[in-house]
Amino acid sequence: MRLTIPLALVGVFLFLYILPLGIRPMVIPDEARYGEVPREMLASGDWIVPRLNGLRYFEKPPLGYWLNAASMWLFGQNAFAVRLPSAISVGLTALLLFVWARRFTEDGDVPLLATTVFLLSFEVLAVGTLSVLDSMLSLFITATIVCFHLADAAGSSGRRAVLLSLAAVACGMAFLTKGFLALVVPVLVIIPFAAWEQRLKTLVQMSWLPLITAVLLVLPWAVAIHQREPDFWRYFFWVEHVDRFLSPSGGQHPEPFWFYIPFLLGGAMPWTPLLGTIFQGLRNSNRKEQAIRLALCWLTIPVLFFSACGGKVGTYILPCFPPLAFLIAIGVLRCLKQGDLKGFARGAGVVVVLNSLSLLALLMGLVLVPEMSQVVTLGRWSVLAAGLLLWALFSFAAIQSKGLHRKLVLYSAGPVLFMFSWPLVSPAVLKTTKAPGAFLLSNAEKIPANSILIADSALTASVCWSYRRDDVLIAGGKGEYAYGLAFEDGQNRHIQTERLARFIEENAPKRCAVLITRANHYRMNCEPFLPEPIFAAFSQELALVVFQPNDQFMRLDRP
Repeated sequence: MRLTIPLALVGVFLFLYILPLGIRPMVIPDEARYGEVPREMLASGDWIVPRLNGLRYFEKPPLGYWLNAASMWLFGQNAFAVRLPSAISVGLTALLLFVWARRFTEDGDVPLLATTVFLLSFEVLAVGTLSVLDSMLSLFITATIVCFHLADAAGSSGRRAVLLSLAAVACGMAFLTKGFLALVVPVLVIIPFAAWEQRLKTLVQMSWLPLITAVLLVLPWAVAIHQREPDFWRYFFWVEHVDRFLSPSGGQHPEPFWFYIPFLLGGAMPWTPLLGTIFQGLRNSNRKEQAIRLALCWLTIPVLFFSACGGKVGTYILPCFPPLAFLIAIGVLRCLKQGDLKGFARGAGVVVVLNSLSLLALLMGLVLVPEMSQVVTLGRWSVLAAGLLLWALFSFAAIQSKGLHRKLVLYSAGPVLFMFSWPLVSPAVLKTTKAPGAFLLSNAEKIPANSILIADSALTASVCWSYRRDDVLIAGGKGEYAYGLAFEDGQNRHIQTERLARFIEENAPKRCAVLITRANHYRMNCEPFLPEPIFAAFSQELALVVFQPNDQFMRLDRP
């Protein structure tokens, strides 16, 4: 049993996190962006200044781009390589969680169940198989907190110094991934925990070595980017941190204070139906245990901090899922080991009912809506249906089973196939505007090599990635390129929609111009004023139009 379950967890990780990485189309804006910036680093050899479409792009520090670029150098410029660092980060976070739980709990079942809960949480899987920086940030924040706690409990000064240095390296890498947030979260966790333990002075005195080490790690790039781009730190600190996280008007994603509650409940599925069991077990637990106190600080205080910020995104609370998984494991195990099985049976029963209804709805949809099988093959829908059925059957079997370990194994195994089916059926919910890569590549042969590419800002990163270009002109709104376009070398890269016709006429007398935009926008705002294209391709949402200047090119008296 001791060897079988860890090997099974490794298999589950490979099955859910590694195997499907290349199946799903890349989505915008995040995946196209976190693929294109590293691609441009590889192409230019400039590893200091992040650029997107050849323009300065200072939203994030470079480590996430470096890791993605290394993956692309090893495995090619494809979706699998772009997502791999994120998935590996989840696996390493799970390993850290296992090590920490084994060190600070006496119950040998807690580390395995906590790791299982973490790997099989919906939000962890959804974010961990997407090319965003949150999984990497979560790994480095987890490593910072775990190493600091292990250092505090170390028996020798030498071991303590090594662990504190590792915590510092992790904190520095977190900063190089997403900035000052990497410093805020560990402080928000460790200071209240130290105060609760009445050891604040001791833990603060331990912090000087990690602080110095982290600064030394960050310093080379920090100095290099300042020398190359003196405005970087002003923009990065004030715009990307103060405005985004503290100002309700400046935050990019204003949401209500309770915004993260649904993400915690939904993200913790399939464990959410066991809330009654979890709370009962935690209530009967000894809250004087260090690990439980640290986990409570680690979970609650960052969630409150993110809830108070002006800008909110569901992925921001991903670093809170390791302690959440730990608390779920503690609660479930202690409740079940005390013989209280009613809450578990009710929760598993809810899963049986919900999955049975979902399976029925899916089958009815396939019969009544023929378009479903046109978007996604019946074979892929069958995997989803089988996943729902197995989840219901395994949950029912968990209710009937008598042994504690057998109950937990069955309940944990239930959603695995269902979760694997997500990337298989994702094209059914992804519009072309969210995953334009296939449409762009299908029309690549219609675009001459020296064409001028013009695209909406929302589509620009995907156009760059698909056509391996970093000179795409941006039409209409500037979007996330506004900062880079403000520099002298970017001012000729933006075209107002009403000036498209004149630009094509005056600036491309010998080259084709290719406009890539939303289909409705083209028909309503562009088509009446532009010349007749030599080629036009439309999907349901996108338009790709090629214009060839010649002697008959129409002259429009437009501003």
